Amino acid sequence: MSRRGWAALVALFLLLSTPAMSQVADEPEMAAPETAVAVEPVVGDEAIRRRIDRILEATGWYRGVEVAVDEGVVFLDGIAGSQEERTWARDLSARTEGVVAVVNRIEVREAVSWDLTPALSEAEGLARRIAVALPLIALALLILPVAWWLSSAIASLMRRVLAPRLEHDFLRDVIARAIAIPVLLVGVYLVLQVAGLTGLAVSLLGGAGVIGIVLGFAFRDIAENFLASLILSVRRPFRQGDLIGVTGYEGVVQTMNTRSTILLTIDGNHVQIPNATVFKNTIVNYTAAAARRVTAEVGIGYDASIGEAQNLIAGVLRRHDAILDEPPPMVLVDALGASTVNLKAHFWIDGRTVSPHKVRSSALRLIKRVLVENGISMPDEAREIIFPQGVPLVHPDQVQPDSDTGQAATTASDVPAATAAEPDAEATSAEGGLGNEIAELPRDVSDADIPEAAAGNLLSAR
Repeated sequence: MSRRGWAALVALFLLLSTPAMSQVADEPEMAAPETAVAVEPVVGDEAIRRRIDRILEATGWYRGVEVAVDEGVVFLDGIAGSQEERTWARDLSARTEGVVAVVNRIEVREAVSWDLTPALSEAEGLARRIAVALPLIALALLILPVAWWLSSAIASLMRRVLAPRLEHDFLRDVIARAIAIPVLLVGVYLVLQVAGLTGLAVSLLGGAGVIGIVLGFAFRDIAENFLASLILSVRRPFRQGDLIGVTGYEGVVQTMNTRSTILLTIDGNHVQIPNATVFKNTIVNYTAAAARRVTAEVGIGYDASIGEAQNLIAGVLRRHDAILDEPPPMVLVDALGASTVNLKAHFWIDGRTVSPHKVRSSALRLIKRVLVENGISMPDEAREIIFPQGVPLVHPDQVQPDSDTGQAATTASDVPAATAAEPDAEATSAEGGLGNEIAELPRDVSDADIPEAAAGNLLSAR
C-alpha cells in the first residue's frame, strides 16, 4: 500500500474512533404540534423567532444558533454539544405558541473536555462509601475466622463423641463433616448479611443447591461409589483379609477406598471392583465362618456293597487330620448311574488354614486306595467294551489241563489286573501340602504396590 493510502486509512480511523474530533451530521428532524393548526396565525413569525432565539442563547449550550420562522414553521441551525441538547431545542420549538412545525438542522459536535472534576467526584464518592463500609468489612472479616474455628471445633468434638459408638474412622469423619459444614455456611451467610449483600447471600445459597444438582449428574458414578463405600463401611459384609467372591471374581480383600475394593486372587492378580458394583451384587464371604463344607464324588460298581463302601469312605474321612470331627463326615448315595452307584462324601474343614481343593484331592486319593484294597470296583461309566463275535461260554469240563503242571490253564482275562499302590500319606509333595493357597502366595505378590491403596483403607483387619 502506498504512503498516501496509509495516510487515508489513518485519517479514517481517527475520524471514526475519536468522537471529540468528529462531526455528527444528523438529518434534519421534522416535528409538528400535537394540536390542530389554526387557519389564522395567533402569533407572528418574528415574535416566535425572537422568543426561541433568546431562550437558546440563555442556555449557553449552542454555538452559532440561527432561528428562522416562515408561516409558523421554525428552522433551527447551529451546533450543539450532544444529541440531548439537539433534541431539547427541537422540543422547545415545537411547544412554543404559534409554531406549526419544526425543522431541526442543528449539528452535534461533541467537545473535548479535559476537566477532571467528574472523575475526582467519583473517586471521592467511592472513598466515602469505603469509609462507611469499613466497620462492616472489619466485622465480616472477624466473623469468617470465628465461623471456621467453630466449624473445626464442632467437627473435632463430634469425632470424640462418636469414637466410642462408631468403630470406623471414615464414618466418624463423614458424620463430623456433615455437621460442621452447615456451621461454616451460616458464618458465610452472616458475613454477606453484615456486608449488606443480602441478595448475594440468598443467590449463593440457591446457587449452591443448583450447583450441587449439576455436579451430582456430572459426577454420578463418583458419588455412587462414595455412597456405596459409606454404606459398606457401616454394614461391613467383609473385612480386610476375608476371602470373598463378587461378580465372578474370588480373592482376598486387600483394601477398600472411597472408589473401589481391591482383591488379591489366587492367581496373584489385584482386581479393583467399583464399590457400587460390590454393593449392588451378591457377595460370597468364604471366611466369615471358619468351617467350610467340601464335597467329593465317588462311583462304585453295582456288584459292590453300598453300605461297606460308605463305611470305608467315612472311616477315611474321620481319620483325616485336616477334616473336622464336628459336624461328622457324611457319605450319601447321590444317583444310580449307567454303570456305577454314585456316592457323595460331605465333610467340613477349616477354610482359613487349609485349602478346600487340596483337602478334596487328598481325600479322593485315600478313598480310592481303601476301596481298591477292599476289592470294591470303581468302573468307568464313560467306557464300553464291545464283543463283535459275542462272549464265548466255556464249560469247566472243556478246560484242558496244563501239560507241565497238570492244572487248568488260565487266560489273560482270568488274571485280575494289578492295581497301583497309593501312598498312605494325607498330603503328598505333588499336592504341596494342605495349606491355604492365599496364605502361601509369594510375598512380593501380596505386598505389591497398588497406587489406589495409598488413598486410605476403609476396612479394619481381623
